[in-house]
Amino acid sequence: MFYSLKSRLIAVFILLFVLTFGALSVVLFNEARTIIRSYIESSALEKMEEYGSYVSMVQTQVYDLASIVFNSDATRTWDRRVTDPSVSEADKMFAHLEMSAFLTRTTNSYSSVSNVAIYRQEGLWISAEQKIVEAVDYMREPWYRDFFAESRHWVAAHTDEAELLRNNPHPVVSMLMPVGTFEPTLAKSVMKVNVSADYFRQPLNRIHLGESGTIYLLDEDGQSLLGQSTYGDYPGTAEAVSEIRSSVKRSGVLYRDNGRSSDIIVFKKLPRTNWTLVGFVTEKDLYAPLFRLQRTIIIIASVLLVVAVLLAVWLSYGVTKPLSRLVLAMRQVQRGDFDSAEQRLPEPRQTMASELGFATTTFRTMVGQLRQHIKTEFELKLLRQQAEYKALLMQINPHFLFNTLELMSSLAMQRRTNDTVEVIESLGKMMRFSLKFSDDLVTLEEELRYVRDYVTILRVRFGDRLDIGVMQEGELAGVTVIKFILQPLIENAVKYSFRTQELARVRIEVARLGDRLHLTVSDNGPGIPAEVGERLRQQLTSVQLETMLDNRTAQIGLGNVLSRCRLYYGERFEMSWTSGEAGGARIELILPVAGGQTETGLD
Repeated sequence: MFYSLKSRLIAVFILLFVLTFGALSVVLFNEARTIIRSYIESSALEKMEEYGSYVSMVQTQVYDLASIVFNSDATRTWDRRVTDPSVSEADKMFAHLEMSAFLTRTTNSYSSVSNVAIYRQEGLWISAEQKIVEAVDYMREPWYRDFFAESRHWVAAHTDEAELLRNNPHPVVSMLMPVGTFEPTLAKSVMKVNVSADYFRQPLNRIHLGESGTIYLLDEDGQSLLGQSTYGDYPGTAEAVSEIRSSVKRSGVLYRDNGRSSDIIVFKKLPRTNWTLVGFVTEKDLYAPLFRLQRTIIIIASVLLVVAVLLAVWLSYGVTKPLSRLVLAMRQVQRGDFDSAEQRLPEPRQTMASELGFATTTFRTMVGQLRQHIKTEFELKLLRQQAEYKALLMQINPHFLFNTLELMSSLAMQRRTNDTVEVIESLGKMMRFSLKFSDDLVTLEEELRYVRDYVTILRVRFGDRLDIGVMQEGELAGVTVIKFILQPLIENAVKYSFRTQELARVRIEVARLGDRLHLTVSDNGPGIPAEVGERLRQQLTSVQLETMLDNRTAQIGLGNVLSRCRLYYGERFEMSWTSGEAGGARIELILPVAGGQTETGLD
């Protein structure tokens, strides 16, 4: 098919478009990626430098305010008065109000500071705007405990009680400083300077890394200060942050392979507090616009490719159509479908004017002659198939008869008169049934009656050592099957069960499900070995009549049934078998049923 003119034209167009647009896409992508990476790195570092200056300015204001409060005479006077036990409560309250007014004036002088509060160890805190609260809840706050236990001066974004009293529910970043001493463990009061987290966050959000890259402001311990989601969501970045903090470099770019793609990490260390700005972005996110451009190019190339293919098909249509129809007709003849072959060929009046028309007409004549020859051969083969089927049917009677005569001889020698009579009666009914050679098909009721006579003989032969039963299900009246389809399977089931078991259990199930008749024989024997299963599978795909007819062993039962079913039902016959883990085999024959009868291929 590839060597046809149409296929070659289509292949050339596809090759040209794929090579052109493929090379263009690769070159554009690689060059653009290099440019974007360089721009992002320089732009991100420049913006981080600007943000670092902004953070330094905010820190300077915070430290200046804290220094004013720490060194103020007003603060020392307040601390001395509230500590003196001789001062009355009224005077202490007045001192608190004066201190609150001082904090208010100081806070108003710094635009970046949201609020200042002083917390005393005896359970009282003062903030701006006349907020004087006696409570001990703040002593249980993590920031309070960490300050005295670990001298932690900066607190990450959190909700502050003093801010809530001022109707400000937004998170704040705080700086803690002892009052009256530089040693936190010796301080009786701690000053808390609050800066709105948004004051840090909003400028930071204007620094973009790709479409969803994130920049974190980390404290001296590597923890996020602004309440952002943890950078641990990026695989391997915790190790990268540790490496950055231990490095002497103040800024730079790192590349990390996370197994699926590369992560780009941009960092800058801030002076004074040893804070670090770290930005994380994946290459997939960073180059998202570039990937979209690449997909657009691929879509455009695909559309153009389809248009080119359609043009190629249109150009080659007039040349290749008659030849293609002739080739397709030849393929149908190769498969044996002569009707489809003649339908694909052009009409004689459309093809007589050219050499191709002469070839088409000649081929049509050849198809007709070949059809007639095959029809004659098929009729001869059908007659031979029916004769072979009769031979298979004759094969099964002597095989069973010899076993039964041996049983009768044994019963007579044991003087078991009643059993002998019962066996003779059952055998007589079976012989009467089997001698009807003119009947290839029998009703299912007759076949089951034959099976029950056979089961009677088996029960006499084996007695209590045999547990055998027949079960029926569904509408079975009027259903016909080929003769002797169950008896060989039952015989094999009993024989192989006794090879490994003292008690043979055999179940015969007959069920009609829709337009399928299911005949199942199961036992508790050793199961079906793998080599036997492979042999059955081969028999299902090809009926080997010569091998079956020449078989001189006793192992003919199952093979005989399969061969007759394949001859009679053809491809519509199905069979399945299983071998349980605890032993035992289950063989199921599935026959087609239509109009109350099984459909056959020998009608």
